[in-house]
Amino acid sequence: MLRSAALFAVAALAEIGGSWLVWQGVREDRGWLWIAGGVLALGAYGFVATLQPDAHFGRILAAYGGVFIAGSLAWAVALDGFRPDRWDLLGAALCLSGVAVIMYAPRG
Repeated sequence: MLRSAALFAVAALAEIGGSWLVWQGVREDRGWLWIAGGVLALGAYGFVATLQPDAHFGRILAAYGGVFIAGSLAWAVALDGFRPDRWDLLGAALCLSGVAVIMYAPRG
């Protein structure tokens, strides 16, 4: 379970970071090097997702959606000065609860 959670964290860092780099390159006119770095990070996200121990793509991607939501809010707080309200935090907590159920519920 720890390996899986760590892989979700690395995947979130790669996807959110890659998207942010592309955003910076295009929307903030930082140039093609930022965009290229973003594209490479997004490619790394796709690779990291394949390292999850569970063999079901749909389950992993569905669970990762919750990690992405919470991670996006955390990224926005850390890098963009965003201040989530209680509803943002509640929504992220609900999503992470869904991740726990989808990925780590006991299955027979």
